[in-house]
Amino acid sequence: MAHLPPNQAIFSPSVARLAASTAKDWNYIDSWLHNLFHPRSPPSFERNADTLRALLALALANETANEERALLSRLETTSLSTLNAPPHPDSNTTLTTAQSAILTSLSSNLSREGTTALTTMSTLSTNLGIANPTPSDIAQRMATLSSTLASLEQMEERVQILTRYIDTEASKMRDLVESIKSSKDYRPAAGLAKENLEAQRRIKSMSSRLPELKDRVSALASSVGMPNPTIEQIRQEEEAYLECLAQKNALDAEVRSFQGLPHDTDQARQELETLRSELRHITSRRDAVFEGLVERETPRKPARRP
Repeated sequence: MAHLPPNQAIFSPSVARLAASTAKDWNYIDSWLHNLFHPRSPPSFERNADTLRALLALALANETANEERALLSRLETTSLSTLNAPPHPDSNTTLTTAQSAILTSLSSNLSREGTTALTTMSTLSTNLGIANPTPSDIAQRMATLSSTLASLEQMEERVQILTRYIDTEASKMRDLVESIKSSKDYRPAAGLAKENLEAQRRIKSMSSRLPELKDRVSALASSVGMPNPTIEQIRQEEEAYLECLAQKNALDAEVRSFQGLPHDTDQARQELETLRSELRHITSRRDAVFEGLVERETPRKPARRP
């Protein structure tokens, strides 16, 4: 119908119904926007088919949310009135019925993900023994259980290793005992009984002297007194020890410089003078060589002509 003039009437019934439906939708959108922005006026916008579809979807979602909010508000009001009602002989039954109705309504309106999450949370809280579970409490308890499980697994591995080692050693001991029992050539040492008696005698003698030794140690400790150094005293003693050690190292270095000299003082002085003379000879030779190098490397000036 775009070829028709704007002032020409539309005689098509389908076009007339579409125009009436569109006008009805726009009236609904204008009323909804007026109630939404009251007492202010709605903002201006472009009126086309895409805008109408978007506004209709938004209005439908808003009405659905309002209905859900109103239903939840009525449910909370009913629950509060039931809980705040005066006591009645059948109050427990009424409260139980109200709670059952609330729980039934909540569970029936949950999504699949919500039902799965609620079932998982209730199962975990029951297994963990938490009366009023929260996600943080369950996560903390699960982390604690995971840590405990890891520690128990490590302990189990150590116990298994120890058990295998004990079984191996026990098997070796059983084989040794069996070999000793079955061996006819095995004989204990000849002096083993005598050594056993001698060891027992020494043990009895030392045991009889033990109280006397304890008394002597106690008397000596009470008369002398046990040292009880502090950390500061230990630090000072350590510093003094390190200082003495440094002095010793310095003296050792000085002594090593005289190593190889004879023990007689006169002979040592004579050898020292010999070494000094050799040092002077080497020094004079070095100076002479240095002077020769300097004269050789110094450039000479050309002689002037008369």
